[in-house]
Amino acid sequence: MSDSVLMFIVYLVGFTLSIKALFLVKQRLELSFAKNPSLSGHVRWSKRFTRLIPAYSYNDEQWFSCDGAPSAVINQRRVALTQLGADLVKQSPLTLERTTETKPLISDLQFTSNYRVPFQFTKVLQKYIQIGSFWKQSEGVWLTDLDGNRFIDVTGSYGVNLFGLDFYKSCIQEGSDLVKDLGPTLGSYHPCVLENVKRLCALSGKDEVSFHMSGTEAVMQAVRLARYHTKKQKIVRFCGAYHGWWDDVQPGPGNPMPPASQTLTLREMHESTLRVLRNRKDIACVLVNPLQALHPNQAAPGDSTLVDGSRKAHFDYSSYRAWLAELREVCTEKGIVLIFDEVFLGFRLAKGGAQEYFNIQADMVTYGKTLGGGLPVGVICGKADLMRRFNHDRPADICFARGTFNAHPYVMGAMNVFLKRLDTDEVQAQYASLDKTWTTRANQLNQTFANHELPIQVAHMSTVWTVLIKSETRYNWLLQYYLRREGIALSWVGTGRMIFSLNFSDADFEEFTNRFVVAAQKMTHDGWFWRGAEQTNKSIRRGMLLEMIKVRMV
Repeated sequence: MSDSVLMFIVYLVGFTLSIKALFLVKQRLELSFAKNPSLSGHVRWSKRFTRLIPAYSYNDEQWFSCDGAPSAVINQRRVALTQLGADLVKQSPLTLERTTETKPLISDLQFTSNYRVPFQFTKVLQKYIQIGSFWKQSEGVWLTDLDGNRFIDVTGSYGVNLFGLDFYKSCIQEGSDLVKDLGPTLGSYHPCVLENVKRLCALSGKDEVSFHMSGTEAVMQAVRLARYHTKKQKIVRFCGAYHGWWDDVQPGPGNPMPPASQTLTLREMHESTLRVLRNRKDIACVLVNPLQALHPNQAAPGDSTLVDGSRKAHFDYSSYRAWLAELREVCTEKGIVLIFDEVFLGFRLAKGGAQEYFNIQADMVTYGKTLGGGLPVGVICGKADLMRRFNHDRPADICFARGTFNAHPYVMGAMNVFLKRLDTDEVQAQYASLDKTWTTRANQLNQTFANHELPIQVAHMSTVWTVLIKSETRYNWLLQYYLRREGIALSWVGTGRMIFSLNFSDADFEEFTNRFVVAAQKMTHDGWFWRGAEQTNKSIRRGMLLEMIKVRMV
């Protein structure tokens, strides 16, 4: 080989490597611009940062005065917290006794108990405040504890409770009666499954159905099928969105594994994200949780992170629908599977779910929770070419997914009753006035807060609400306990999420409003919304950062 030929080859290789390097740099830059600038948009840095947060607790004196309140306010708070704790114990002694006895035996209960409030406050708070975790009965919009106290239920049972707890109790009972002759026979199907499948295909606008044991498992299989059929590995999830607790879609804090290289966490409702989708050839699917329309690019709100008054949420239907339309267009153009994760919201926005509500058709959609008629379930509905688990031309090339309790007869029975009731006149009437009813109620509640000069607002997406406390103070998370005392039941995330059922009458909602206002007025009176002249959300966060640095340096 001559020197000139050798030099040409060297130059050619060098040129090729340079082009490839430039392409990788361009791809990397596009990806960077598509990431949300917050820590939640950078999962690796988020995990590193959370590992640096030291464990520390305020002592009794710091607990009441960490915002620099004067001694009169501090004493007022101390008396108020003592009274609040005593009232809760007096209200539900048996419920609290049972909870205290059970907590050391259930790790999940230990977790939720410790993460109801910002961690600095937990240790001292638990000396004053106890919250029960047992219920004896449900009826209408009410939950009854072991002591016979009735609470207005806005827990939503993690999203299950759409039509009211009595509705689901009867679904379960009728479904059990329907399948009792077959019983727990697994691996085959009860006859009602055929009707369930037909109804699900009609509701979702898809060709086939796959049954699973939970929403998390349904999403796992949807992603696996997308990878199987596209022969691509990468998935896109959006900043703040929840799709279950498995590694690929929950890559940040809370997952002991490092973020998967196949998972891209991008910014929702942003042109840079669309650019990434257009320019890459390795993306199998995009996951959308429509609930994020209430708080795009933010994690689900909870009181454990309510360290100041900066919680934000706002639902803009037109903007979010326009975003989904653009996303649908790009995914179609690039052969990317668009998956709607409606495990939480399914059938809450409309009979046909978010697909109908936003008038956007996904390639696959996952359901769970309420669809099981109150029993655990996960479902995938998808196009036929995406749902197939095997390759006709290669018999050993399969996408395996089975579960012992898939299509369990009792779950299928309850589902059958649920799906039939979706077509009743009563349910159709509720859907017809859904947005109007709940927007009116949210506006009424906000006006009531304003009339009473309370620093509180609610933001909502249909029947899913979050409380925005417009007070630049450190104790806003305490509102959950004041609401509990007044007989309002929240889930363990507190005021971050209230989930209403459609069986709330105007009278029920008026009672809820009255109790909420009383709780907020008492919290105001007790000095928890006190604010120093120089105190802002920014100064609160700066002060917390300094606290952490001091603890780390000790």
